[in-house]
Order: sequence, then C-alpha cells, then structure tokens
Amino acid sequence: MINHIYFYFQINTKISTMGVRGLHGFVGNACPSVCTVVNLKEMAEKYQIHHPGCTPVIVVDAMCCLRHWYTPKSWVCGGQWLEYLSILQDFIKAFNTAGIKLVFFFDGVVEQNKRHEWVKRRLRDNKEISRIFQFIKTHRQQPSRNMFFIPSGLAIFTIFALKSLGQETMCSLREADYEVASYGLQNNCLGILGEDTDYLIYNTCPYFSVNKLCLDRLITVMFSRENLCHSLGLNITDLPLLACILGNDIVPEGMLENFRQKCLSGYPFAKQNNDKRTNTILAVADYIARVLHSQQGVKDLQEMLPLGRNKTQFCRGILSYLLPGQQSPWLLEISSLETSDKQEVTMCSDPEILQIAKKQHIQAESYLVYNILRSGEIECSNTLEDEFDPELPGQALIYRPARQHIYSLLLEDNKDACNSCPIIKEWFVYFGNQLKHPELVQPIQLDIPGGTPSLRTLWLSQEAGVQSQRYDTFLACFHLQTEREELQALDNSRAALCCLLLYLLGQVDAFSLEDVNAFIAQTLCLQGKSVAQLSGLKLTHVDSRAVHLGSLFVRGLTTLILANNACGLPFRMDDLMAWKMFDGKLFQQKYQQSHRGCPVEELLEGNKCWLTEFQNLKSLICKACLKNNRALQSRQRGNEFIRENRRWDSSFQRPHQSHFAPSFHNPNQGHHWRGFGPGSSRFETGPSGRGYKSEEQNQKKRRFQHTPRWPR
Repeated sequence: MINHIYFYFQINTKISTMGVRGLHGFVGNACPSVCTVVNLKEMAEKYQIHHPGCTPVIVVDAMCCLRHWYTPKSWVCGGQWLEYLSILQDFIKAFNTAGIKLVFFFDGVVEQNKRHEWVKRRLRDNKEISRIFQFIKTHRQQPSRNMFFIPSGLAIFTIFALKSLGQETMCSLREADYEVASYGLQNNCLGILGEDTDYLIYNTCPYFSVNKLCLDRLITVMFSRENLCHSLGLNITDLPLLACILGNDIVPEGMLENFRQKCLSGYPFAKQNNDKRTNTILAVADYIARVLHSQQGVKDLQEMLPLGRNKTQFCRGILSYLLPGQQSPWLLEISSLETSDKQEVTMCSDPEILQIAKKQHIQAESYLVYNILRSGEIECSNTLEDEFDPELPGQALIYRPARQHIYSLLLEDNKDACNSCPIIKEWFVYFGNQLKHPELVQPIQLDIPGGTPSLRTLWLSQEAGVQSQRYDTFLACFHLQTEREELQALDNSRAALCCLLLYLLGQVDAFSLEDVNAFIAQTLCLQGKSVAQLSGLKLTHVDSRAVHLGSLFVRGLTTLILANNACGLPFRMDDLMAWKMFDGKLFQQKYQQSHRGCPVEELLEGNKCWLTEFQNLKSLICKACLKNNRALQSRQRGNEFIRENRRWDSSFQRPHQSHFAPSFHNPNQGHHWRGFGPGSSRFETGPSGRGYKSEEQNQKKRRFQHTPRWPR
C-alpha cells in the first residue's frame, strides 16, 4: 500500500511545486528519518488520553488536497460534481469515525510578494492546457492521469461542498499556509494535513502528507521538523533562514544562486551519489551551522549574503514564517519592515459593510466580494479552454461585462467627484494575456429604474419587497430584467440555468440551438441519477469544443455566485451549485447526441415528464432570443469540427487591431486597454490571441461582443 501511495505522491509533486525548492525530494531521499509512517486514529486516541474532554483536530490545507480529492476518472469534461461530492463525504466520514474533527482552510487572497510566483505558475499551466487540447483533438479521448489538470472552478465549489456537508470551512485573509500553521499552533491541533514543504519550516503542530494518505486505514507519513533539524545540525529557528536561502514563493531561487554555489564549493562532505540539489541543501545547512552559528550571527549574515536592494524581500521571506509570538535571530531589518506596513486603504467607505463582507469571507460564505471591497484587486486561475477555437473566447472576457455590473453594484457608494466608481484590477488568466500587469476594468452602472440600491438595503434591510429588489438587481447584472416574470415562475435552479444560457447567448454568436438543447437535456437528466450511474457512463469519444463549453458553463456558475452574494442572496446558494445542474460526462454525451441530430426523446432518455419541462425551458429561451433579435440557429457539428479546428494556425496569434477608441489608459501598461467607458455600449479587446473578424466583417455581423447587445 505504501508503495502505491508513494507512486501517487510522485505524480502530484511533479504538478505542484509549492514551498521550499527541492525540500520534499530531499527529505524523501537523503533524510529518511524525517518521514515517519503514522496511524492518525491511534494518534487521536493518544491525544484524547493526554487532553481529556478535547476533540483532536486536524487543520486541512484544502488547496493542497484538491488533486488528492478529485479522483473521478473523468476530469477533462468539466467536472463530475456529484461523484466529487460523494468523495468528499467519504473523506469526512473516515476522520469523523476515528473521532477526528477537520477544519478546512482555503486561500482567500494572493499576497503581492507572491504574485510573481502565481503568474509563473499560471503561464506554465496555460502550456499544459494547450497540450491537453492537442491530445484531445488528436486522439478524441481524455489524456491519461499524468496530464491531469483539475476541473475549472474546483476550489470554489469545494468550499461550498464542504459547507453543505456541515464542515468548518474558512478562507484566509493572507496566504493560507500561514493561517493554517497559526491555527494549528494556537488551537493545539493534532496536526496539519497538506502537501507543502513550508509546513516543515513553520514552528507549529505536526505536518502530515495528504498525498501519502491511505484513507481506509488513516495511515500517512508525518514529516518531522525536529528530525530535520537534527539531521542538518540546525535549530528550529534556523529553518526560515534555510528556506529563504534555498528559494521559496517569496524569495526567487535565482536571487542567491551564487551564494549557494559558494556554500557548495566549500562543503567538504559532498557525495557523488547525491544529486546536486541534495548536496546544495546539505552545504547551505552546514554553512549556517558551522560558520554563522560560530560567528556574530545576523551581522555576519548581512555581510556574507549579497542581498543589496533585495534585503527587504529576503527579510519578508523570513518574517513570513514567524507565527504570532515567534521571533527569529536572522531578521536583518525589523524596523524598516514595520514602518513599511502602513494602514491599508480600502475601496469601501462603509465600515459596517466592509466588516460584514470580511466576516462572510473568513467563514467562506461568499466569493470575491470582500476582495473587491477591500483592495479592488481580484484574480481567477486557469480554465480548461481551447486557445485555438476562434469562436469561443476566454471565459474571463465573456463574463467581464457581468462582473463590471457587479463591481458597480458593490462600489456604488464610493464614486468620485466625476460620478465614477473606482477601477478594479483583474488578474484573470486567458490565452494571450501575459499577466505582466493587472487589467484595469471600469465598473459599469446597472440599468435599474429608480437607481441602483445600496448594499445596506440589499444586505441588511428586512423590509417587505426587498427580496424582490434583490432578485431584480441580480437580473440586471446580466441584462435579463425583461425576462423576470418567466424566470421567477421557475424553480430556482432552473431559473439560474436559464439566466446563464441567456447570458451566453447574448455574448457568443457561435452558441447554437444544439448547444442549448445539450445543456438543458443534461441538467434534466441529471435528476435522479446515482453516483454509480454517472460514474459508469461510457463515452465513445471526447469532443474538444464540448470540453471548452463545459468549463465555460462552470465558470458561469461562479459568476452567478458572485452576483448572488453581491445582491444579498436572492437565490439560496445551494440552488447555484454545480452538482445541481452539471455533470461533465453527461454533458459530453448530450452534446454529441444533440449535434448528431438525435430526437429530443432520445436526448431525454424517453422520460415524458422531462419532455414537458424541456419544452418549457427551451420555449422561454427562444422567446427571449426572438424578443431581443438574437437568432438562435441550428448548427450541427458532428465530427467535422474536430477536423476544422486543426486548420486554425498561427494567424490566430496576431493581435487584433480594434477600430474602437480606447475608453481609458492603463498607466501600468504601454498600450491602451480597450474597455468600457462611461458612455460606451460595447468594447472589443485583442489580448486573448484569438482570431477576430475584420471590422468590415463585423459591420455585417458581430461574432463576439463583450457587452450584451440586447436593448436595455
């Protein structure tokens, strides 16, 4: 069993390189005493003996666990959400049966000193996604697990899944690993479950590997920082210094390359059978233990390390490992660090609203709202989308108009003298966006009779009629006010489905009747299907466009969640969950059937009850399209689209030259960003690297528009 676990661990550490460079491999190969196989159930029993009346708690770094949790065989089609929910249930049950409580932490923010590392990983992941789509188009199958990429939106829906299962779930106000380590120390936890070598550096409770976890026996590997220190001849207070010299998420590996080489050249015990990284770690640790300990400590460190202008960054790296009440003998400039941490200026002028948003953020009850109100800077990671599909732009661009309305709603009370809301900085990943700077996005006011309601009204008011106002505001974020009566007559999950499909139809001309049929059919057929039925569903092949559409749909659900939070919850959050209305494999099946021209009865698996509901939902969508001059056309693709896609070449990498004047200038970039201005009704942007039609063609028919073209 341990060998099997170790193999799985190797696959996943190849994908995720968090924390101190090379430290996981080092302790596994050169310091076996650091790794101890432990039984968590037995540890919990001993904990209760020594702490009578206390429940043993393991604090879980959830972001490290996503790959471990997502074990459904199908991962490329958009997510097997009901299967995934069942897996989380089994995970929780195994610990609860052993008397162990779990507390889950998620990253709630990307700290500025780690932004460069975040960007580097996102650009690397884009290359992985390109290879995945190339494989799908070549083989018409899902790649093997060694190309595994988590489904889009997995972290967001995991948060809400855990909360729906009654678990204590929290979002961090800073990098999650720090808050996990702090929580573990301050609450005397049994340990930390994750996969990040930073937990070997923090002076906190024991650190357990999730990738080596055998769930049915609750056996895993514990990494001992005490044994690590003993092997290296260091004190625990030396570990942050070691981590920063080796390189981590704050201190780039290249910053002290020359210093590490100096340590290695002077290290007399280097072994030929060790790899260079192992010898380097041993040499740096030896230098700290042999030279720095015997000298004047921090003063000599200042002279020996060639930090120059990087001194502050290096010191922040050390400081990032110091939990509340802890100190380091290796901090070079505490005073300058303290004076540089100024009072943060927030985007929100109402302290009570900001405090409510903060509380909801910490308790993992909202998505992005606090980040917008606090700093006006948000990010969205990679999405499984095909950069060479010329008809489907990145989800970041498709949903930007809705986000702009949501920004305006959240910042309505913070307008300047020119009646403009503050600009939002977006770090959204899509192909062609090199993430050198955030994109500056202008909020766009909602078109609501009587004006946009305040957050105090939407969030706090208990007056009659406010819930209706919340619903109206939600629809206004997606320009769906005219469909209010029909949507409100539906079950909430069905209304949410229609909202999302109508928004997509207003944004993407290539969205066809067959696509709509597939989405409606798979949502209806999902009802009553067991996890086993969904898991056993077989696909003859995988369609790359359906993969893209599946990810696009799931990202759309997260946009609905953001709007729902901003509007004061007109919908129950449970009604917007992916497992209520989407299954990746089922959508692939319905998409292929729909584009082959299968009759509706076959799409709906012969269920007459679903046939009536299907016709009602489709009728609502078609009438809305007709009313708003949107031609919902049939466009069967069959297998032709696969061959057609292969013909798109590098011509789609040429930047688009828009004929629209820019609405404002991004001072952080050397070009104009083509976005909304206060009086603009649409914009086009070229950074996605996609092939947009020429302006002459666009005059005849706009293939893609970022703002809804339906009249308000």
